[in-house]
Amino acid sequence: MHGELTCHSRYSNDPHSPHKCRHTLARSLFRMACLFFVVAGHRVYAEEAGAGEAVAGWLASLAAILEVHTIPALFAVIGLGMVFGRISFFGVKLGNSGVIFAAIAFGALGYRTPSSIGNLGLVLFVYCIGITAGPGFFRSFARQGSNLAQLGLLLTGLGALTAVLLAWLFGIPAGLAVGIFAGAMTSTPALAAALEALGDTPEVSVGYVIAYPFGAVGVVMFVQVLPRLLRLDLNREALRHGHDTSGEGAIERAVIKVTNPALFGKSIREQAVAASLHCQISRVNRGDALVPVAADSVFEEGGYVLAVGKRNKLALLTDYLGEKSDRAFAIDVERERLRVVATAKAVTGKTLRELNLRHRFGVTITRLERNAVTLAPHSETVIQYADRLTAVGEPDNLGEFAKFAGHRAKALDETDMLSVAAGIVLGLALGQVPLLLPGGVTVRLGMAGGPLFLGLLLGHFGRIGPLSGYIPRPARMFMLEIGLVLFLAAAGSQAGEQFLATLREYGLQLPLMAVLVAALPMGAGYLFASRCLKLNLLQILGGICGGMTSTPGLGAVTGKTDSDLPVVSYAAVYPLALILVTLAAQLLARVISVFQ
Repeated sequence: MHGELTCHSRYSNDPHSPHKCRHTLARSLFRMACLFFVVAGHRVYAEEAGAGEAVAGWLASLAAILEVHTIPALFAVIGLGMVFGRISFFGVKLGNSGVIFAAIAFGALGYRTPSSIGNLGLVLFVYCIGITAGPGFFRSFARQGSNLAQLGLLLTGLGALTAVLLAWLFGIPAGLAVGIFAGAMTSTPALAAALEALGDTPEVSVGYVIAYPFGAVGVVMFVQVLPRLLRLDLNREALRHGHDTSGEGAIERAVIKVTNPALFGKSIREQAVAASLHCQISRVNRGDALVPVAADSVFEEGGYVLAVGKRNKLALLTDYLGEKSDRAFAIDVERERLRVVATAKAVTGKTLRELNLRHRFGVTITRLERNAVTLAPHSETVIQYADRLTAVGEPDNLGEFAKFAGHRAKALDETDMLSVAAGIVLGLALGQVPLLLPGGVTVRLGMAGGPLFLGLLLGHFGRIGPLSGYIPRPARMFMLEIGLVLFLAAAGSQAGEQFLATLREYGLQLPLMAVLVAALPMGAGYLFASRCLKLNLLQILGGICGGMTSTPGLGAVTGKTDSDLPVVSYAAVYPLALILVTLAAQLLARVISVFQ
């Protein structure tokens, strides 16, 4: 077949089919990536081994071309790195982190991504991380208590301590050791903080590239092997701790016939059981139609209501009110339901109980969509800026409520660039404020931690003064992705020439150090969380993935169970771990330098 990819489909015999062309293009790009890695390594070898003048001249010409055509070379680095990141190693793909490997190959050829481009990418990346994590960060700690925070602190602290001890034992330079710490913890902000603290020394990027594969693969292997060693099934664990994995948490609606005599003539608005079950009764029958519940609506004997809520809670409400009915009713969805984007200060930051919308406007909020996640609202649900509310009511009432909520349909697609620019500037200023730690040590959040922390605050509060913390998800994800690959391209290209030389100098000490920095915190973290914090296995696995800032690890856990416990634990620990690892990278640089 001359190396051509065979496609087993009905398009296989068509050389112009999109299916075959996509695979052929992917294979060609992969070959190009491999070629560049080989050429980069050959250049270093040729220079040290005394290669012929022809080879040296060709490599020098290629380096000159890359140096002149900076922008095309930058996107070549990104493109080839993304291709490399799609290759699976032990079931793990490097993803965007493949860019730093391609950048090292180009760096060995003499290419350098301007540091200003890397700095721009860094601030975009960490700011969007903060905006994304902010809405659930502080609330997660309120729900989970301090246990998960202690787990995150332990993982980061043990990783840093292991790095210090091994650097002293093996005689590893500070830059290389801090880079290994950042790579083993799979933390790009930590890499940025270390580069900033040590003056952009290439050793940091070299250490990161060496350790990153061990950190990424290590977390995935740990969360997969641990349940097997303990002989525990994750779904059974979820059931044992009261979390049904059968889809009972899905949001549904049901028509219920009212047969409970204790409810006849009682106000629907004042019904406490539905509120306690986090269900909403949105419609009541009027003849053969279901109409929106009004402020004076009451339960009638043999009447019907439409309720919305999670499946398991809805079943309890049905048992209380009467019985589920399959009777068909007419519903005027077009006129009596409206999706409203909340932007007004009169709405945001308040609970549904405080807003009392059914009494004031005669409308019921049946669903709430936030960050692409649909929630079943209840009386204590706090409305955040740009929440998308599904409101049910009479057409005139819906119009009044939409005005009150500041509804603007385009709000979901608009990015307030003034808020983005001001937020980043304030974050950079915050990063330069010195923080005094015990022992008289002064650290700064820096270019990585400052925008990250301000992003967390804006993401949590939604708006601080004139600054909005809302960025539409597509725009936010684009800024995050482009920022990450720009930063990795700059960091990798700076380390290209030293990569192979560093590996030859220190040998297996560097991979061994990477494995230990990743493995020891996870092992100790499990023992501490299970025996001291009394967390269950699902919480521990999610917390470890968050503490190691490993999204692939979380994917490996959620692939084995439908429970949301690992995701909740991950979301609680991950933002804290980002800040802790960022600060730890700066402290490591100072501590190791003192020992040496």
